[in-house]
Amino acid sequence: MTRTSSPFGDLYPPVSLWQDLRDQFSLRRRLLDVVQIEVTSICPGRCLYCPHVIMAKHWKSRHMEADTYARLWPLLRESVRAHLQGWGEPFSHPRFLDMVALARRAGCFVSTTTCGLRMTEDFAQSLVESGLDIIAFSLAGTTAASNDALRRGVDFSRVMDSIRLLNEVRIARSGVHLEIHIAYLALASRIAEVRRLPELMRELGVHAAVVSTLDPNLAPGWAHEAYAPDEQDKIAVARAELDAAAAQAERLGLDFDYSLPEPTPRRGCLENADRTVFVDAQGCMSPCVYLNPPTTLPEPNRRIFGSCLEQDPVSIWKSDAFSLFRAGLLSGEPDAACLRCPKRYARSNRE
Repeated sequence: MTRTSSPFGDLYPPVSLWQDLRDQFSLRRRLLDVVQIEVTSICPGRCLYCPHVIMAKHWKSRHMEADTYARLWPLLRESVRAHLQGWGEPFSHPRFLDMVALARRAGCFVSTTTCGLRMTEDFAQSLVESGLDIIAFSLAGTTAASNDALRRGVDFSRVMDSIRLLNEVRIARSGVHLEIHIAYLALASRIAEVRRLPELMRELGVHAAVVSTLDPNLAPGWAHEAYAPDEQDKIAVARAELDAAAAQAERLGLDFDYSLPEPTPRRGCLENADRTVFVDAQGCMSPCVYLNPPTTLPEPNRRIFGSCLEQDPVSIWKSDAFSLFRAGLLSGEPDAACLRCPKRYARSNRE
């Protein structure tokens, strides 16, 4: 018995019922923990710290074509999770829900990160029914004044309304599989605001928060708001605020993850690039989202190991060049593009 129906027609090999059952009950470990897919690089927001704004004249705005996404089928079949988001707003893609369906059909857990501007009751219901297990909403402040000053066009009140609406629909539809997260950007000058985050999570019914910091390599002129490995006094202040927030979240029964740089690099990186791959909207495969921003500028740190439009994506992952890159990162002798990357120095509070 063979199933052939697909939201993308016959662009990927049909899967037999036997293969579905074998994969469902197999103990075979998939090659990748996460495939991150940039379904679009288009975003309605104008966040001041984002490369989309800083490099606006050189930005490549594009949706991933259905044919390109379908060619990722072999990679999806080898990935535990598909995270459908890169340098744009994923809900702006007209076929986002079809993309979720194909990733779910491949046996992936599926997640995404959104700015929260495109939520309606009908769309919220579709998201709950799609099988997504994590939807994260981006914030850079815990009040309208602080968030809106930085995230132009992404009003704090609209994001709050979107989260509330999604949670109401989730509960009404018994969507116990779906978790709502906050992806919070902590800027150094506003680090004290993070203390309000756990209470905001409780008010909104949010399950978890992941707090990240700026990468100054991709946000020129914003180094003062980031954390460098040698700024240990500055980092100590941030750690005290984040530890207090994490403790409050734990008391409320909520998950709270954050990372800050240590003075010395780790083997590997916080992005787990040895078991993660990033695919841009044109099908090009890179170790992570930071090594392939969608600009026309010459990027000395850009690393692309192949295109799924030209090669089998699993073969690209297994190629000598890509394997050598990962081996260098794990050995502590990384490619030049990774030498000063903040993700090599970052440590999570969960470690």
